[in-house]
Amino acid sequence: MDPEFPADDEDGAPGAEFDALKQFHPAGRGPWADVADRDWNDWRWQLKHRVSTVEQLERLLPTLTAEERAGAILAGESKLAVGITPHFFNLIDPSDEFCPIRWQVIPRLEETARAPWEMSDPCGEDTHSPVAGLVHRYPDRVLFLVTDRCASYCRYCTRSRLVSNASGYDFHPEFDRQIAYIASHPEIRDVLLSGGDPLLFNDEKLGNLLGRLRAIPHIEFLRIGTRIPIFLPQRITPELCAMLRQFHPLFVSIHSNHPRELTTEVRDALGRLADAGIPLGNQSVLLRHVNDDPGVMKAHMQKLLMCRTRPYYLYQCDLIAGSSHLRASVKKGLQIMESLRGHTTGYAVPQYVIDAPGGGGKVPINPEYVLAKQSDRVVIRNFEGRVFEYPDNGTPTEVRTSAIHFSEFGKD
Repeated sequence: MDPEFPADDEDGAPGAEFDALKQFHPAGRGPWADVADRDWNDWRWQLKHRVSTVEQLERLLPTLTAEERAGAILAGESKLAVGITPHFFNLIDPSDEFCPIRWQVIPRLEETARAPWEMSDPCGEDTHSPVAGLVHRYPDRVLFLVTDRCASYCRYCTRSRLVSNASGYDFHPEFDRQIAYIASHPEIRDVLLSGGDPLLFNDEKLGNLLGRLRAIPHIEFLRIGTRIPIFLPQRITPELCAMLRQFHPLFVSIHSNHPRELTTEVRDALGRLADAGIPLGNQSVLLRHVNDDPGVMKAHMQKLLMCRTRPYYLYQCDLIAGSSHLRASVKKGLQIMESLRGHTTGYAVPQYVIDAPGGGGKVPINPEYVLAKQSDRVVIRNFEGRVFEYPDNGTPTEVRTSAIHFSEFGKD
């Protein structure tokens, strides 16, 4: 696809492939066609019937490759566990080894390869943890880890050292100590609940935790980081939404990487959260064979807006051990950002960031739009490659434009 105008026909109209990506479809029942509606729509049933063993994978996915089978065996022994809800499993294309859903949740033998620069804790969370389960890296906010369990397990998980207890991390959050720390630090105004996935808690347990945090006077707003609406939309019940709306201002950040993940069930679940007055944002990870394509990314961002969810971050894949086969290049990420800025609404353009290795925090990465800075002017280019001068500091110089393409400034 053309990186500047992805998936468009010659006349500028979106192409059929692009339009197809933006269509909403139900996940379907697949191998679970005989399951009663009452069970299928019960989030606890979905969790109980997750695909989690090599035997299940071989039975339900006859096209399982040798690399996938070897990866699944290792995952069951010493690596991040396998866990795929029936809802999400049905999105896998069994005929496509490079299916973008498949690459996210099916283990591969390549996970055993570890590059010298890869780490078990690439974001340096453990070094910024004043008490177990709490990360205080930024001045006014903390990351509150509540559990090591998820509805399904992403193969590129930044916290694979912790999640599912894959490496014997033995994670035991201590809510009393975590909350006491927050209460004793008045500079903290923002608490992000994550894990694992907080929405795996039942309504009562989650409501109790949110209530304790809301009772701290200096906490201005709360956030929940979750992939439950994508993996397990059945969990987003009217009762859950009614409970959550008691704790406004409350924001929810979901995690979706590909437009196929946005099923009709997911759209409806996100709609219930939005109807409860909860602002929704999405965090994607740039992944090889998943979304490292300008057209796919553009369709995904636009489809998120149709789900009333604002694209928030696009992450460069963290340097987690065993993730090299999934890591797309920064060059590709910048190309994708170029394909979005100016070619779609600004609401559909996330911030591309690298979480600096070792705990440096999120660093924005942008294409070069500023060509030169001088005392009286800034030279900039727009999404079309046209160059403009902008008078700075109120200097009354003429604003000039040029059709010079960015490549003439020595850039690709």
